[in-house]
Amino acid sequence: MRRREASPSRSRTGLWSTPLNRQSTTLKDLVHHSGSSPRDEGEEARRVQLVEVTIDSLAEVGYVGTTLAEIAGRAGVSPGLVAHYFDDKDGLLEAAFRTLARTLAARMRARLALARTPRGRVQAVIDINLAPEEFDKRTGTAWLAFWGQVLHVQGLKRVQTAYQRRMLSNLRNDLRRLIPGEDARGLAAMIAAMIDGVWLRAALSEWQEADSESARALLTAFVEGRLKELSQAAAPRVTGESAPRALSAGGGCLRVINPANGAVLAELSADGAAQVDAAVLKAQAAQKKWAALSGAERGRVLQRAAHLLRERNEELAVLETRNTGKPIQETRAVDVLSGAECLEYYAGLAAGLAGEHIDLGPRAFGYTRREPLGVVAGIGAWNYPLQIACWKSAPALACGNAMIFKPAELTPLTAMKLQEVFAAAGLPEGVFQVVQGRAETGRLLTRHPDIRKISLTGEVGTGKAVMADAAASLKQVTLELGGKSPLIVFEDAKLDNAVAGALLGNFYSAGEVCSNGTRVFVHHSVHAAFVERLRTRAAAMRVGDPMDPATQVGALISAEHMEKVLGFIARGRAQGARLLTGGARVTSGDLANGCFVAPTVFDGCHDDMDIVRQEIFGPVMSVLEFADEDEVIARANATEFGLAAGVFTNDLTRAHRVIAQLQAGTCWINHYNITPVELPFGGVKMSGLGRENGRAAIEHYTQLKSVYVAMGDVDAPY
Repeated sequence: MRRREASPSRSRTGLWSTPLNRQSTTLKDLVHHSGSSPRDEGEEARRVQLVEVTIDSLAEVGYVGTTLAEIAGRAGVSPGLVAHYFDDKDGLLEAAFRTLARTLAARMRARLALARTPRGRVQAVIDINLAPEEFDKRTGTAWLAFWGQVLHVQGLKRVQTAYQRRMLSNLRNDLRRLIPGEDARGLAAMIAAMIDGVWLRAALSEWQEADSESARALLTAFVEGRLKELSQAAAPRVTGESAPRALSAGGGCLRVINPANGAVLAELSADGAAQVDAAVLKAQAAQKKWAALSGAERGRVLQRAAHLLRERNEELAVLETRNTGKPIQETRAVDVLSGAECLEYYAGLAAGLAGEHIDLGPRAFGYTRREPLGVVAGIGAWNYPLQIACWKSAPALACGNAMIFKPAELTPLTAMKLQEVFAAAGLPEGVFQVVQGRAETGRLLTRHPDIRKISLTGEVGTGKAVMADAAASLKQVTLELGGKSPLIVFEDAKLDNAVAGALLGNFYSAGEVCSNGTRVFVHHSVHAAFVERLRTRAAAMRVGDPMDPATQVGALISAEHMEKVLGFIARGRAQGARLLTGGARVTSGDLANGCFVAPTVFDGCHDDMDIVRQEIFGPVMSVLEFADEDEVIARANATEFGLAAGVFTNDLTRAHRVIAQLQAGTCWINHYNITPVELPFGGVKMSGLGRENGRAAIEHYTQLKSVYVAMGDVDAPY
């Protein structure tokens, strides 16, 4: 899996635009989490009261007059209690400002969910930010007090930055579907500035110069006019979705398709033997110079590349969404940023790469050198194109290697962008190169005598072929292959957490994740309750346009793959599994042109069913019952795969005991599919060899040289 744990701030801004386990957007819900004890509820109620009183105070006596003593007096509590909850005035005001911003964001999400067109969503941003509630004297005066202190209070600055980024992101996302990218970026900035400017002028005039209706009318007229002008100016040069086009002399055409609507994003030519040979020669020359740099110097280049990825997060997330069909809420929060985190991690390790000193007594000592392999190759998969390219290139480059990377032919675009990022960061030309093509191009890499290692992410059959090719020149291989992983829910588990884990482990990225826990074993005593909660939450997931921030389930990668997934669903029904929800293609409205399948849950499954035994790589979950620990361990291990496994239980002794017996390379206790770069990732059995991420990856991109150093004369018997 390629998902990172979301920080509280990140989860608020996009990982789940409509959280799977949250329904309400009242003020209380903005600070209160479900499952709290009555005592916790009382604590949160007091926090809510103090925030409300703070907003009242700001509206009436302003920023200077709003002190802890003032708030305490209004709330009928001691100043010490206010300080207990918020530390100081800045903490209290930040909490109040954050509450106003979250309330606005919640209304925005609700309105965006109702909009059905890009223009409608742009209008939603205008209407919500300039809604009558925002022109209310109490709310408006409080906002004005905050804006006046933003430059002086760091906490308020953070909230303001998040608010501005959210507005710009919403606007850019939909304007790009109406006008070219650069025009969309400029117009989004103008709309955001005008929204703030119109509101500020109204506030400073004490709401005399403008009201909500006139402000919205002004912005609407401006946007209509600019869209018309920009669309007419762009008409001769825009014929659909803009996309890069790159042609080489290798022969064979790769047509890159947006699986959400069938639009052609690009046409690339496949690289042949001449191009691969040229890339290897170029890499060999560049690698020697790159390896000669100190680890710290290499690390600085990787750090700069990580910074550039973060700067270009929006642009790259949009491109990844168009190419893969994954929801924009995922690619913005995970795909690009996790790649940046990987580069940062190995940038930090680069300076510390070293061998060891070995004391051999008074007459000698030894040491080892950890040296780069030379030219290595990475072959990516289509489900996480940019992230996989980073996972393979970051440790390789940190260790002083040069990498030739071949992305999957279905998703080749963001790897080309990564090459641009590396170049801009100062990576010498030739150290990271991208070649394009299908399996034939991949075989040119795996069989090339001057490539010293292959790292593949793909299916088992491809992994076997790569390993066979690598044997001819004794290349090192890392294989991250498929899985049919178990997720075990014991009777004492927190069911809401277990259901959330099952949803993440089956439907994130439309189920196109190798480590997914698609065999969900549930103890028979909690089976009925688990299944009911699971069915309700899965059925509520939103399938839609991947570019819509509210969409939770996007398109599958291709029509061919969609038919494969639908075929498994049909076999599940035919073999007697009970369908709880989903089970069909989604074709409503514009989705009819794409490859969409509803999140599908089967209950009453048996171990010998095809949907339980074979990797589907789509949004299909199989639920199975079990009675005792030994039984479920045996059934969980009864598969040729061994990539991942998960256990949900409140008994940590049992959790560790069960995990120790599960035949899987990557495991979770009371969570699923979280893959921090610090932890090695990989499988056992038919799920692969070697590890990616963590310090373990360093061993796969280096070779050890042992050196014996004599400190005396040579004693020879002849």
